[in-house]
Amino acid sequence: MLESLAAPLAVAALVVAVVALVVAVRAVRRRGPGPAPRPFPALTDADALEAYLTQQQDRVGELASRIDSLTGRAGTIEEVGRRAVQRVGLVRYNPFEDTGSNQSFALALLDEDGNGVILSSLHSRQQTRLYVKEIAGGKTEAALSAEESEALRRAGETA
Repeated sequence: MLESLAAPLAVAALVVAVVALVVAVRAVRRRGPGPAPRPFPALTDADALEAYLTQQQDRVGELASRIDSLTGRAGTIEEVGRRAVQRVGLVRYNPFEDTGSNQSFALALLDEDGNGVILSSLHSRQQTRLYVKEIAGGKTEAALSAEESEALRRAGETA
């Protein structure tokens, strides 16, 4: 089946590529030549050259300052990102025979270092209970149910 579609798909891709090339060529011709290059100062005049070099030195200093600022911001963003929820594991299940479907769940929400919480919900006909267990480094001091352990395992797989 796929072999019979290969040739028509290749021809269709070729037609699309040719049409795109024609459109690109027309767009370039309509636009005309690009902007003229910036002229350099007359290198024969020492004062003009010195002013130009001073201006360029100031620009380089400004750019270095901006790079330093952006480097600091990037570090902050990376640190915040490490603590953001990045790994999620969800297990839905039915703990009681008198309820209709998998309304109960265990949800693991972890950051890059395996810190976070497991949120569990037990749903019955009379009530729904929520439980939260803290996770540090992928481990918890509290005992985990089979569903919570599975949610934690699934969250570890998404790393």
